[in-house]
Amino acid sequence: MIGKIHSIESFGTVDGPGIRFVAFFQGCPMRCLFCHNPDTWASDRTAKYEWTAQQLIEEVRRYRNFIRKGGVTCTGGEPLMQVDFLNEFYRLCKDDGFHTALDTSGVYFNDKVREVLNYVDLVMLDVKTLDDTIHKQYTGHTRSNNQAFLDYLESVHKPTWIRHVVVPGYTDDDKRLHELADYVSRYSCVERVEILPYHTMGRYKYEEMGLTYPLDGVPDLAEGRRVNALEIFRSHVSCKVV
Repeated sequence: MIGKIHSIESFGTVDGPGIRFVAFFQGCPMRCLFCHNPDTWASDRTAKYEWTAQQLIEEVRRYRNFIRKGGVTCTGGEPLMQVDFLNEFYRLCKDDGFHTALDTSGVYFNDKVREVLNYVDLVMLDVKTLDDTIHKQYTGHTRSNNQAFLDYLESVHKPTWIRHVVVPGYTDDDKRLHELADYVSRYSCVERVEILPYHTMGRYKYEEMGLTYPLDGVPDLAEGRRVNALEIFRSHVSCKVV
């Protein structure tokens, strides 16, 4: 089985605990307005690496000494779009004793996903918004699978980090932030919340691909609003908020 890998990072420090090997998977069904990696969307796009799971784990092993206190993170794109390959790769990671993390939108949730999660030590789940009136416009999908995904993580006590992008004019809204923080506070599996400020650094990729930038005119999130979001979450949850 061949997996399409958009790129790799051998010394990752922001995608899970410790120093990590990070594999960015090619392909994503979501079309989030704030996405800064549109080059990972198309599953039929030529990937930099087309490897078997064995070839990918051999690449990981080259960095064992650096990541021994960290681990391996699969992100994207959306890794679960290649669920069979991901399952095979994570099995090899666990055979080698690596800590495994999955960064996902939760857009897929089925029996194959449950099987993959057996080999995952930490899930970093992106929660875009709780507001059903904007979710589909905002991401291209409803939030039903994201909800089911988090409920399942809670039921199996899977360590979870929540990631939330705060975008001016969309999710940078005190009412929505309080509602999301209260929602997250109900899940004991959540160990950490990461507040990710919207930025326009990926705009050049849209231009290179001949795509219209969907949030043209929306500014980067102001530092004061990022701090505001942090304070709102800290007023609701007992876990770490960064």
